[in-house]
Amino acid sequence: MMLDKHRSAITQSKTRPRRWFRAGEGRTAFFFLLPGLIGILLFLVLPIFASIALSFTDWQLLGTPHFVGFANYTRLFTADPQFWTVLRNTVFFTVEYLILNIVVSLGLATWISSLKFGQRWFRGIFFLPTFTPLIAVAIVWMLIFTSGGLFDSLMERLSLPFSGVLNSQTLAMQAVILTSIWAGVGYNTVLFNAALDMVPASYLEAARIDGATAWDRFWKIRLPLISPTLFFGTVMTAITSLQVFDQIFVMTKGGPGSATATLGYAIYQRGFQNFQMGYASAIAWVMFALIMALTALQFWFQRKWVHYDN
Repeated sequence: MMLDKHRSAITQSKTRPRRWFRAGEGRTAFFFLLPGLIGILLFLVLPIFASIALSFTDWQLLGTPHFVGFANYTRLFTADPQFWTVLRNTVFFTVEYLILNIVVSLGLATWISSLKFGQRWFRGIFFLPTFTPLIAVAIVWMLIFTSGGLFDSLMERLSLPFSGVLNSQTLAMQAVILTSIWAGVGYNTVLFNAALDMVPASYLEAARIDGATAWDRFWKIRLPLISPTLFFGTVMTAITSLQVFDQIFVMTKGGPGSATATLGYAIYQRGFQNFQMGYASAIAWVMFALIMALTALQFWFQRKWVHYDN
């Protein structure tokens, strides 16, 4: 009889739902989370809603904002020819930087994975620039590319007509992209290298025995197996490249002319130089819509080339 009661008690204890928090633990946890929640509310949630509201006003930073409806958006698309130049520059930077970043980082990651010794050292070397503040990186590269600087001296010795790139309408953006590649390629390199190292060696060995070349093994085995990681790196790189600002601000100030002006720099220029906070907020939400559209497009295309291991 006692044994049956003991078994019944054990069965009830197993089926009874566990209480994850004792009395008062929920309030204690909320107390410790409260500072972080307040910070998120004050510095993330409220600014988002404030920027939405400001985009429908003509607020000049000083004074009282006045509701203007969709006037800022109408002006943006119909009465501001510079917007289309800025949008074109942003798309150009994003496309070129994204392609070069993925190709270079994937190439470096593949090379590192083929090494028998020193893989950790090279991963650290290529990842090191990502620790450096982007402002500091842009300053150094601006000094390299400035007229009479190191780059001009090198071009002069090689007899190549590429001096004064920061003052060139066609080459200034290339200098910014090169700087961005140097500063940001290390993250994807380490990411892709980690994915390549996770590919089972037995797959590659079986393909090699079957006569597959090194290119076939990479293109038909390794690349499909790391496609989820490649997709993640592509999405994150595209999002950050659409928000490019630091390099533009330090190296070119959007110039020469408007050759390197991007959406991020236009937001700064309209909002904090011309004090058109409502108009700047409208540009910010257009950039947000562009980021969401590009991300959605990438998620739609990933069904065609990303292979998940089920």
